[in-house]
Order: sequence, then structure tokens, then C-alpha cells
Amino acid sequence: MKPAQGKSLFVFSPNVGEVTDPEGIGIAGSLLCGALVRVTLRIDDARTINAIRFKVAGCSRLVAACGAISETAKSMSTADAALWAQSSKANAPELLGPAPPGREHCAKLAGDALLSAVRSYSEALRTAWQGDDSLICSCFGVSERTIEQEVRMHQMSTIEEVTEACKAGAGCHSCYPLIQDILDQIRS
Repeated sequence: MKPAQGKSLFVFSPNVGEVTDPEGIGIAGSLLCGALVRVTLRIDDARTINAIRFKVAGCSRLVAACGAISETAKSMSTADAALWAQSSKANAPELLGPAPPGREHCAKLAGDALLSAVRSYSEALRTAWQGDDSLICSCFGVSERTIEQEVRMHQMSTIEEVTEACKAGAGCHSCYPLIQDILDQIRS
């Protein structure tokens, strides 16, 4: 098969592979096309992504999307990466150019894998936490005590209100069930 004029059959993409001893591992798949993405992250003590790699079983558009998203997320805080991965900016045509028909979901799939890796890191951070108070939101470092104080002081009843008040839940959302438990416990 001969490539079209000016087109290549191969896609070079940065950050292909796997991070050694990752702090975050994320996987996302598509039932639409059968693609699978695995993202691994190395995160420093300041919660900044200092290494990101991905593996893809899918099309060249997905490989390019993973490369673009990984380059953008590198050096972001985990909270900023989670927020960005969930935003329309991560799926914007400006990232890769207009998607060919049937490939519109590729950037979202890459963003979902990044978000999954950040959530994995957040869960591990909460599990390893050794503070006097439970860490609820690892993206923004919000403790159980802080959330309880905000909920009681402002008579909150929703996760969205908590997020607005103290940023808990604004990142990867893996703490939503924990925040909901706090709300339920205070209201009962």
C-alpha cells in the first residue's frame, strides 16, 4: 500500500512505553472500536507528573491523541491533569486537527486513560496517608475535618457545594463516594 501524497503510514508519538515503578496506572477502552489505552505515571512529592508513558492497541489517531495528551499533561499537577482531561480542551480539534469520521472518540479515550491513572494515584495516596486526619481529596490535599467543618458551617447537602467551598472533588473525582459518605453521616 502506497501512502497518499504527503501522508505517512507511520505515526511517531512521544512517550510510548511504560514508566518504571509507576505511581499511577490507568486503563481505558472503547466498545465502539475495540481500542485499549494504558497510561503510567511517575509523580513527584509536589504531586506533579514528571514522567508519563502510554501503550495503545488501536489506530494511529489514538496513538497521536495519546502522544498529544501525554505531552500536554507532563509537568502538570495531578489535579490540573485531571481537570484538563475532563475538559473539552482535551478533546478539542485543536489538539490534533479535525477527526476523520469514526475517530472522534480517540482524544476522549486518551483523556479517560490519563484520568484513570490520576485516580489510581489518588487512591494509593489516600491508602498510604499517615496524617492525624483522613485525607479525602488527594488532588487538592483536603482532609475529612476540613470537609466536615465546611458542610456544618454552610449547611451543605451536595458534593458540588463541597467542591465549590474547598475544592474537594474538583480533580479526579475519585473522592466523590467519600464526600457523599461525609454528607450522609452529617445529615443523619
